[in-house]
Amino acid sequence: MTACEYPSWGRLDFGPQQGERIPAEDFSFDALASSPPYLPYGNGRSYGDSCLNARGALLDCRGLNKILAFDEKTGVIKCQAGVLLSQILDHALPKGWILPVTPGTRFVTMGGCIANDVHGKNHHHAGTFGRHVRCFELKRSNGETIQCSPEENPDLFQATIGGLGLTGLISWAEIQLSPCQNPVINQETVKFSGLDGFFDLSKESDANHEFTVAWVDCLARGRSLGRGHFIRGNYSSAKPNKSAGSRTIPMPFDPPFSLVNKLSLKAFNSLYYNRQTAPKKSCIVPCQTFFYPLDAIENWNRLYGKKGFYQYQCVIPPESSREGVREILDRIAAAGIGSFLAVLKRFGNITSPGLLSFPRPGVTLALDFPNQGPKTLALFNILDQVAAQAGGALYPAKDARMSPKMFRLSFPALEKFLPHVDPAFSSCFWRRTNERRQE
Repeated sequence: MTACEYPSWGRLDFGPQQGERIPAEDFSFDALASSPPYLPYGNGRSYGDSCLNARGALLDCRGLNKILAFDEKTGVIKCQAGVLLSQILDHALPKGWILPVTPGTRFVTMGGCIANDVHGKNHHHAGTFGRHVRCFELKRSNGETIQCSPEENPDLFQATIGGLGLTGLISWAEIQLSPCQNPVINQETVKFSGLDGFFDLSKESDANHEFTVAWVDCLARGRSLGRGHFIRGNYSSAKPNKSAGSRTIPMPFDPPFSLVNKLSLKAFNSLYYNRQTAPKKSCIVPCQTFFYPLDAIENWNRLYGKKGFYQYQCVIPPESSREGVREILDRIAAAGIGSFLAVLKRFGNITSPGLLSFPRPGVTLALDFPNQGPKTLALFNILDQVAAQAGGALYPAKDARMSPKMFRLSFPALEKFLPHVDPAFSSCFWRRTNERRQE
């Protein structure tokens, strides 16, 4: 076993983490040198403590990195749980297939995508990642190996999708890819002057654009509250530029303090909003540039310094989304501790398959905040109150501090999920948010 090599992406301090590498073949719980509780660990791209297990052992799944089968005619791919999305893209894109749903980075594992039931810019068209999972193999601590699909062991299938790695270890999974003969996006960026503009553009865009997302200036106030850029796109028939989007910029060191602060935020948000003078701008971009803009900055999380950062992501239901998001943005602007990366998008009405899946109809807002200790946490408590009053929910994959009460409010199917938790599995997040399992 090794220690201190297993961070989460937010780089907050949750204590030393013990990990044990899982072999690619013939895994058995009896062969583990470590003791429970266990938790699968993928590539550590969860922002908070849902991928950490300070009181137990992490099962390092990065050795489960083989693509096991791929049907080029149907687009069905089978791979081990530690395979990165980048590997799937490298393997499938040249053959005319692409991920049907992808989060904002391609450096996440298959198992992590299932455990968090991740979403992308096309939820209104394709739903979550879990909707495209055909089946998977789950290893339980009692020695059972269980095949799960919508037809076979469906209850455990639903519990594992979005189940935060708590139902056992996924060894392999099979998913359905989408056809894509030309991995290029027709992208249009529309500038809007306030929050109402976002809702108008969402209503206008959802029917005719597969991909939609918005950046908002979270420090703007008054009539400009919620101003930003609405980005929408569809696959293009244009010839791809193979060299575009291939370069990365390294962030090679940890600054002694966060480069994201009140002065830099104000300057960045103003400049970024005004970088586009025309109401609309169209361009053709490679799909990986469109889906993964932050992957162009290697280790961008170091921008926040050694204290790390929090991400706050909530979803507000349709009936209260306009006023709920408005109040959240107003509270953030008043606090003056906003975010470079304020992302706003609408979830559609496609039902997520997992009992603890985060996406649901409404509008989701995600923001990064430098860790300023009690000041940051006090703001989050206020935002929780707004989100809860609006009937909203928080995203476990991005969370590092939500209360047990907020977790229960966010996931009404929690009681149905609990019987499926493997008794030898736990996490920092699970102990923090589920009082009955706290020691």
